Amino acid sequence: MSDEPERLLGDNMGEVARQGDTVIRPAGEWTPAVHRLLRHLHGAGVRGIPMPRGVTEEGREVLSFVDGVVPGYPMPGWVWSETALESSARLLRQVHDATHGREFHGPWRSPVREPIEVVCHNDFATYNLVFDGDTVVGAIDWDYASPGPRLWDIAYLAYRIVPLSSRERADGFSNEERGRRLQRLLAAYGSAATPHELVAVLRERLLALAAFSDDMAAELGNPELRRHADLYRDDAARLPESFVIVDAPELE
Repeated sequence: MSDEPERLLGDNMGEVARQGDTVIRPAGEWTPAVHRLLRHLHGAGVRGIPMPRGVTEEGREVLSFVDGVVPGYPMPGWVWSETALESSARLLRQVHDATHGREFHGPWRSPVREPIEVVCHNDFATYNLVFDGDTVVGAIDWDYASPGPRLWDIAYLAYRIVPLSSRERADGFSNEERGRRLQRLLAAYGSAATPHELVAVLRERLLALAAFSDDMAAELGNPELRRHADLYRDDAARLPESFVIVDAPELE
């Protein structure tokens, strides 16, 4: 690969570039906390996580490049496989278990949310997951991580990969299939939460994300983020009708 930086697509919050086997990203007061988190995850044996490589003279963070495919919109069909669904949930569980019961000091870029159970990625979604075939083997873009409840992360993953987002309706799943996929996600993670409990958290999560997107649209002068905010509010309002929550017999 050339030594010239290659801009990576899909980041709405600042320019990201790949140079050789590293990724160069915007940094901020949250970067030391995120780097401590990433080093801890590596030490705990979580694979597919960027490793901090320092900060440039211009104040940008340098991370190792995670090999694999990060899908973009429109999402490819293999993103909706059961393997993708379940492997994403298992990786998220590994991340959460590695941070459970440990104290991580900020400052963080995202708010700290109660109850503090783990460190949340806060954007654990298809476009931040690294795939080998249809298996999730890593996760990138950790700069919005912060301590919070497990379900805060699980709910957003469900929104993107079940999916429960209205943006993903081209996936072709029926409402009943969405309900079953949600159950499979919870089972693969090993969560005792019910679909109803997840939806309640997801509604709160989407409204918080809408407010954040409005703020960032103004700060960055990015009108696309305002459209995202409108989508999140609309999805939060229609969640009870957007799919069937299946209280069915245990899955095989």
